[in-house]
Amino acid sequence: MQISKICQLLSARIICGEELSTAQIERGYSSDLMSDVLTLDTDNLLLITGMCNLQTIRTSEMADIRFIVFVRNKKVNDDMLALAKENNLCILESPFTLFKASGILYQAGLKPVY
Repeated sequence: MQISKICQLLSARIICGEELSTAQIERGYSSDLMSDVLTLDTDNLLLITGMCNLQTIRTSEMADIRFIVFVRNKKVNDDMLALAKENNLCILESPFTLFKASGILYQAGLKPVY
């Protein structure tokens, strides 16, 4: 699923990494527990989370996750934005809840990790 399609489905906007809007995502993972995210061994993954802080950006970097959707109207701060740009991440912000965003993407064909 293309990032631009994810934006449409989730009423999201790209905050960082607009050049990746045509990238194709194969799988999604929803979690607010970054320790769970670190256990993933999946390429081409979209992280859907409400945990909006520097630790999420650092965890994504360590787990080689380049695409993050922050849900529940969470807003990326300047420090997070700088770190995301430094690591070439694509960051989206959506007004939807974690549950709703996950359901919409699953119904639209985004595959789960497991």
